[in-house]
Amino acid sequence: MTDETLRNARTMIGQKIAELESRVPRLAPRTISKKMDAIRGLASQYGLAALEGLADYGAHHALMPGRGQSIRACLDHMDEALSADPACAAHDREAILAALALRLH
Repeated sequence: MTDETLRNARTMIGQKIAELESRVPRLAPRTISKKMDAIRGLASQYGLAALEGLADYGAHHALMPGRGQSIRACLDHMDEALSADPACAAHDREAILAALALRLH
């Protein structure tokens, strides 16, 4: 994958994240989950494992009690995950999910 392709993918995914972030207070839990899953799918397609893991977490937790805090924490880490180096994917994914876990507990 070229640098330009990755840059374009990050821009497109960033727009989806920004849209979700602006609308999350008004969205139903299922809708939040579906939008997070769509972000996860795009992240997977472009090899952005850190973002994929975070969006997967968000999609599942959007349907659980206490979802407001979980979703807010996920969205707060999205930029970090979006800019993670695909070459360090496994490490970045674990580090971001660990930071999220610490924040929520």
